[in-house]
Amino acid sequence: MAEWIDCKIADLGTVIGGATPSTKKLEYYENGSIAWITPKDLSTFRGRYIRRGERNITELGLKSCSTQLLPKNTVLFSSRAPIGYIAIAENELCTNQGFKSVIPNENTDPLFLYYLLKYNKNKIEGMGSGTTFKEVSGNTMKNIVVSVPRDKKVQEQISSILGAIDNKIESNEKINNNLEHQAQAIFKNSFVDFSPFDGIQPHSWTISSLGAITNMVAGGDKPKVISTIQTEACPYPIYANGLRENGLYGYTNTPKICDESVTVSARGTVGFVCIRHTPYVPIVRLVALIPNIELVSVKYLYLYLKQLNITGTGTTQQQLTIPDFKKTPILIPDKETMSKFTNVITPLFLKIWANEKENSKLLALRDTLLPQLMSGKLEVSEINI
Repeated sequence: MAEWIDCKIADLGTVIGGATPSTKKLEYYENGSIAWITPKDLSTFRGRYIRRGERNITELGLKSCSTQLLPKNTVLFSSRAPIGYIAIAENELCTNQGFKSVIPNENTDPLFLYYLLKYNKNKIEGMGSGTTFKEVSGNTMKNIVVSVPRDKKVQEQISSILGAIDNKIESNEKINNNLEHQAQAIFKNSFVDFSPFDGIQPHSWTISSLGAITNMVAGGDKPKVISTIQTEACPYPIYANGLRENGLYGYTNTPKICDESVTVSARGTVGFVCIRHTPYVPIVRLVALIPNIELVSVKYLYLYLKQLNITGTGTTQQQLTIPDFKKTPILIPDKETMSKFTNVITPLFLKIWANEKENSKLLALRDTLLPQLMSGKLEVSEINI
């Protein structure tokens, strides 16, 4: 049986903070080649290994502040706004002040450290302090006590099991991204470039509005019955937006929308479009669109909205209002073209949804094994997957 010991995070690696070069200095960012990560970059990041964020910085920017280059396999942990985004550096990079990253020492497996921090996320978050928003200080992060196998080989065995599950999840997501790009390319070819029609929009096609061809539903209040996991009693997903985990908020016992439909995030980050193919409940910050399928298919509506630049109004916070959104024009092809397009595109979406279903099962398996393996309650030798 593996021996587990209690130690501080500082015993497993070096805890490093980050910083932000002055945004007033163009030379700190323009044509920068150094990857610079912020918590925002991880807000929609779904993998484990990250290469770069939205912005790079220059050598001047790096030298201008206290951020420093972190080596490959450093585990990034967001320490504020919010606490608990986790990723592994795929290459050399640096971060802003919203991180307390850990450079693992030679006796710590980097992937094990990633899962260890994931397992201890709530504990670390609970150690945060502050009035405006919670933050985990560098000193706090260093002194958090965790339990780990003394033998690095056992760490590697544990991370190998959990990693194999995540490898399959990430592989499915790469396949889905490719299928999504295929669907968008097919749509653009026919309905933006009009390539099958010699580059000219057919005269029989018309322009309508979203309000005329869809039933538009605003997200409502949170349901009374909510579960954090999907169960027989609460099988229907609740969506709040589309930004992270497809906007999944939880599960409930009664769906509001049973038709295949499209949702658009309507407040804060406006215009994130998702296709929904199972019964669900939309809540605040979301608008659902159920099309008249005699005119357009759901897949067509989804891909049409994806290629629009959907914006809202408001100075403090952008908001998409239904009366304004209903006025959005939409191209309506003839029925034969619509039918042919939908028949071509449907198999791509069916494969995407099958992969998503498999990933849901894999996530449930990983999240079941994670606490058992990371607490030492389950021996590696007992696992057979």
